[in-house]
Amino acid sequence: MKKNKIKYLHIAIIILGVIFISLPIFHNNLWFDESYSVGMANKSFVDIWQIGSNDVHPILYYYILHLIYLIFGSNIYLYRFASMIPIAILGILGYTHIRKDFGKKVGILFSFFVFFLPISCVYSGEIRMYTYAMLFVTIMSIYAYRIYKNSTYKNWIIFAIFSLASSYTHYYGLATAGVVNLILFIYIVYKSIKLHKLNKQNKFITKELKSFIISAVTQILLYLPWLFCLIKQFTGVSKGFWIQKPSFKILLQIFCFQFTGDLDIMFAPQWIAIILGVILSAYTIYALINSRKKTNKKENLPGYLAIEIYFIVFATLLIISIKTPILYARYFLNLTGLFMFFMAFFISKGGKKILTIIVCGITVIVAILININCIKMNYAQNNKKPLEYVQQDLQEGDIILFGNRGSGFTISMQLINVPNCFYDYENWNVEPAYKAFGKNMLYINNIEELSDYKGRIWRIFKR
Repeated sequence: MKKNKIKYLHIAIIILGVIFISLPIFHNNLWFDESYSVGMANKSFVDIWQIGSNDVHPILYYYILHLIYLIFGSNIYLYRFASMIPIAILGILGYTHIRKDFGKKVGILFSFFVFFLPISCVYSGEIRMYTYAMLFVTIMSIYAYRIYKNSTYKNWIIFAIFSLASSYTHYYGLATAGVVNLILFIYIVYKSIKLHKLNKQNKFITKELKSFIISAVTQILLYLPWLFCLIKQFTGVSKGFWIQKPSFKILLQIFCFQFTGDLDIMFAPQWIAIILGVILSAYTIYALINSRKKTNKKENLPGYLAIEIYFIVFATLLIISIKTPILYARYFLNLTGLFMFFMAFFISKGGKKILTIIVCGITVIVAILININCIKMNYAQNNKKPLEYVQQDLQEGDIILFGNRGSGFTISMQLINVPNCFYDYENWNVEPAYKAFGKNMLYINNIEELSDYKGRIWRIFKR
């Protein structure tokens, strides 16, 4: 009866969680990055590759959106729903995989954090690649650990697929895949050396080492076509104006973001994010220390590995950012699944029942507060006014003109059949990447280039 109650509670958390993260997603507003995703979805696979190579992210997510576009047409609601699906799958993995591999308590807490850590409801409907990256990185890590426990062909194939998928979805995913592959390689080499010393008749190249080599070579070969694009993008990122050099403010923002998904104070005051982060972090550390008294180091290895991978990636990116700023809070969504697992693992091993209930209750309260604010913002009536204002008087031959600031990009992507023009008055030199926007978008550096245009021009600029 007790086992069934936990099972039903786990299923209930998944059902309620899916409903909870779905509440803010049914709207057709766009912000700049989302409008870029919508624009890329409308392009061909070849165009996505060419245009995406001039952006700052890999192109797998845009391919996923393009498949949706080919089947259903351009539909912002479906694009948002497609971003919710990876979080739902990740929460279900708590029941199908985490529960099986690490126990029912770890599984249920993992599913709880996936659905009710506030960051999930903020990004569940974001038309960007982050929820997919989070899912792919987590699956890759699960199967890396399964290889450690049982090196089967099935585990190696799934691991290689999702390692490659992580790399093609986001560069933080690529960094994490590199770290996980490296740790796996070190473990397999160490095991091979140990076996070789114990039995000199044993061949050094074990079955596991052969499997790793095949997996690694396959991943590298399949990633080679994108390698030159990666180099070009990294050169562009070095000139990126949106990423600042590491500072205490940036580090605090990264810390808060992992809990509330807030880059500033859009959905909740920063002090709420800090308090929630401190409570969850402190309780997890307390549980970690407590679990060391109850269990041996080997039993706690999965939790240690999860947070070690997180901090190795973080430290690497921090060091790189001293010269070339690439440290950005939102990008850490790639690693949030590992962070959730770390908390779930040690809280289940060393937490106290009453304290765990209180901490989970506080998490739900903050999640509800943030979700309410997210819903209010997403469904606000005034969101539609700029688009409605333009739509009510559009005529054939009209063109939408917009600059580097304001809502012109988003309006142009909601009116995909209306010609548009990007006036790059700040000389961003982003024409190759911005071919994603609109239908036959014009790109100008001087307003005089429109002096001979025959027709009405809608000028959309930030005041």
